Order: sequence, then C-alpha cells, then structure tokens
Amino acid sequence: MRRWGSWLAPWVLALLTCAADGSRVVLFEKQSPYARVSVQEDGAGLRYLQFDDSGALQSVVKPGAPRRLELAYTRVAMVGLAFVPQPRRILVVGLGGGAMPMFLRAVLPRARIDVVDIDPVVVDVARRYFGFHEDSRLVAHVADGRAFIEAQRPAYDLVFLDAYGPDSIPEHLATVEFLAAVRARLTGRGAAVGNVWADPPNSRYGSMARTWQAAFTQLYTFEVEGSANRILVGVPSAEKQSRKALEARARAKEGERGVPFALSELVARGYEDATAREQPPGVVLRDALVPASAPPP
Repeated sequence: MRRWGSWLAPWVLALLTCAADGSRVVLFEKQSPYARVSVQEDGAGLRYLQFDDSGALQSVVKPGAPRRLELAYTRVAMVGLAFVPQPRRILVVGLGGGAMPMFLRAVLPRARIDVVDIDPVVVDVARRYFGFHEDSRLVAHVADGRAFIEAQRPAYDLVFLDAYGPDSIPEHLATVEFLAAVRARLTGRGAAVGNVWADPPNSRYGSMARTWQAAFTQLYTFEVEGSANRILVGVPSAEKQSRKALEARARAKEGERGVPFALSELVARGYEDATAREQPPGVVLRDALVPASAPPP
C-alpha cells in the first residue's frame, strides 16, 4: 500500500507541469493513504484530478460552473435521472473533484445528497480546488462506501457508484454481496448507477457485469461514445424501462431543470437492456473470493 508523502514546496509546484500536456500547471500533489492525488489547471481554468500516472482523469471541473459536466461519462451517468426523475435522496460513492454531486445539487435543489469517499485528502482537495461546497442538502462523509451503505440509514432513490478506476477496482465494492446491500438501500422504484470501465483496460468487466445481473432484477447499460467507460443501471423493480420511455423522461428533464446537454440523445444512442444479455466471460464476484473490507490507511 502507498504511504503518505511529504508536501511539495510551493515554488516546486509552480514549476511542475503535466507530462502529457505542457499547458497544465500542477496546483497540488500529495500521496494519500490510497493514491497519489494530483490537481492540475489548464489555461482555460479547467481543473483536473488524477490519482496515478495512467493518464486516467478522475474529474475535470470548471470551478463555479456546477452545471458543466466536462467528462463524457459523467453526462451519460445522468441517465439515472431518466429512471428516477424526481429523486428525494441521492447517494454518491466516490467524490473525486465533486463534479457529479455539484451538478445534482444544481439541477435538483430539493434533493438531499450524501457523498462518501474513503480518502480524506480527496475530500479536502474537492473543497479547496474544485469549488465543492456543502450545505444542509449536500453533505460529504469520509468513510468506506461499503460500511456507509451497510449502516442503518434512510433509503435512497438513486445511488451513484463512481469508485471504479480502469485497473484499480476496490474489490469489496464489486461483489454481489455489496450490490445486494446497495439494492437493499434503494427505494422500490430506485436505481443504482455505476461507472465501470470495459475491457480493455478493465479485464474484470465481464465479471462485474455478470455480478450486476445477479444482484438486480433488471440491468441496463449505456455506452459512452469515444470512451471505454460503460454506465450500468441496476433496478430492483420488475417494470421494464423502454428506450422510448427513458428518452421521453430525459427530454423532459432537459427543459424542466435546464440540463445543459442533450440527455435524451445520450439515452437514445447508448441504451441497451442487458437484463438477460450474455455478458463477456467472467464469474459472479463474491466476498468469499475477494477481500471483503477496504484496506486500512
């Protein structure tokens, strides 16, 4: 496991730039108990959050513009609002730079939103560098996502699982037992929305998709154009969600709350009913086969 690193001197940070893009200046870099957390900013004022040297971006945020979702997968993840158009309670597992919870707070002003992230450095960085602000309806919790979900608390209409990287999968957040706990925390017409990487680079995608099939009554998948991300939506109810019905609800959401992108088009292009679809090779992931708890800091 990676250990805490030392703070870098401000004058050193000012000289550092992202190797892949010389126009990005590094504003912050620190080794947390879980990742090397790096914040960069480009000339347009966009801020980027990265956890390693793979090039994968955890978040891209324009501070002060919460309705802007810069990464394609975050926009597609909002298909959850087509499944549950008026959620009263929302849980987001995996804060990153806070792009999704800030968007949800802006377009759903009456919803109560909990965000949980295991890494205190990430929560601090979201507040200091990405414009993430808590209030009476948006609260961040530093905790393991599984322990948080398994604790006694009110049910959620939507649960967003955004804690999976391209090759860094918190295994205790991928098992059928964990997803069963997520399902138990949903309201009867609720939905769980997961951002999962396909293969490549995620060699366990087939197993993860099969595990979602086993955990939920229905499973829908949505492609993210130009990306290896896949958005999985698991629902506990037996009522079918047709492409046409979801597209209509998404279109209503565009006008109702001023969603600044064509959510209905994302539904129409990416939708697939995967409830009974044959998945790539894999096995249902179970606690008995993987570590059942998060690694200690």
